[in-house]
Amino acid sequence: MKKLLLLIVLCGCAAVLTGCGSSDSSSGSKISAENSSQQKEVTEMSDNKLKISVNGTELTATLEDNSSAEALTELLKQGDITIDMSDYGNFEKVGDLPQSLPTNDESITTAAGDIILYQGNKITIYYAENTWDFTKLGHIDNITQQELKAILGDGNVTVTFSN
Repeated sequence: MKKLLLLIVLCGCAAVLTGCGSSDSSSGSKISAENSSQQKEVTEMSDNKLKISVNGTELTATLEDNSSAEALTELLKQGDITIDMSDYGNFEKVGDLPQSLPTNDESITTAAGDIILYQGNKITIYYAENTWDFTKLGHIDNITQQELKAILGDGNVTVTFSN
């Protein structure tokens, strides 16, 4: 009788353990898939951001969802890009990129903080309005026109772009 009772208890424990094991692995797969999804979102968010350094001030921009912004992100994976930018028309700073990027031109009116690709090989930071056929690369986050103009200053400025 004791042997029969012991056998029933052991079989019951084995069934419980087997059930727990399969439940845990299923749960583990769900957790692993959720973690993978969260890591992908974090990577996409960081790929969607651009760091800009001007005269000791660090700015962040949100990139557009287009092939031009993607090409800029890929270029920045090779290292930071430092560009001497000059004032043009009293509404933008413009400088040459080290290589051409694909364009996605459309007629737009810029706003202060817009980062624009012009002619495929020039990058501009707008601090005032302008309407033309441009490719928008992104927009500087959380900055007013007056703040941006003060950071960019008058005349030439050196700007570093990074991921």
